[in-house]
Amino acid sequence: MKVGAHVGASGGLVTAFERAKKIGAETIQIFGAPPQVWNRRKIREEECEAFREGMKESGIEPVFLHGPYLINLATEKPDQLEKSKKALSDDLRLAAAAGIKGVIFHVGSHKGVGFEKVLPQIVKTLKEVVKDTPDDAWIILENNAGQGGGVGSRLSELGAIIKEVGSDRLKVCLDTQHAYASGYNLADPKGVDAVMEEFDEHIGLDRLVAVHANDSKIDLGGGVDRHENIGKGHIGKKGFEVIMSHPAFADVPFLLEVPGLQDEGPDKPNVDSLKKIRSKVAKG
Repeated sequence: MKVGAHVGASGGLVTAFERAKKIGAETIQIFGAPPQVWNRRKIREEECEAFREGMKESGIEPVFLHGPYLINLATEKPDQLEKSKKALSDDLRLAAAAGIKGVIFHVGSHKGVGFEKVLPQIVKTLKEVVKDTPDDAWIILENNAGQGGGVGSRLSELGAIIKEVGSDRLKVCLDTQHAYASGYNLADPKGVDAVMEEFDEHIGLDRLVAVHANDSKIDLGGGVDRHENIGKGHIGKKGFEVIMSHPAFADVPFLLEVPGLQDEGPDKPNVDSLKKIRSKVAKG
């Protein structure tokens, strides 16, 4: 189980590795381009080669891209759907070129019309993305915190999408804060057993490829996306001991997306906190 974080990549993708070293990250997530805009990074062969070399030299891997926040595959607006598909596809092409495992993204929101109504559109769009992008880049769905009609707040919804698309490239990143806010009690031993049994039933544990390790400012079932530093929220250090003790997470990379002690994003104290919990769990 590697411990890492989302780190910045401004100044060139390869700069992410130096930032990762400073905080002790063993695995990282980055943006391929600013997450608040549609236009994605133009792929330059020399930059991708430098990134692959940086990953090899640093030993920091796996690496994941996080897709733009604007993506909504459940939208009723044709132009937003087309832009979402293009942005996701562009990031997947970048991932394949740079040796990055895949793209983690939020499926979007149905805005209250219901999951069943938007499922066919989501499936059709993802099938097109699968067809039009390289086979060696994973398409990684992230669970939702439950706010605003977000798709994927229930594991069964992610499972339904994956089943209908029918591609081995579809994987899942489980966000601990989003799960907790959706009512999945990962902080309790019996709770985490039940959650992962449900995950295996609807999705399959073999599709779990990453964890967004975030404590929660929101209580269990609060339905809001609000990350907190490790040990400072409702999940707490004890909760992360429970999570990291579960066999389903034994070989899954943990990526921090916490505010940090200085509100500048994931930092060394948070990375160190997770590493200490990992060591404690390993010792039994």
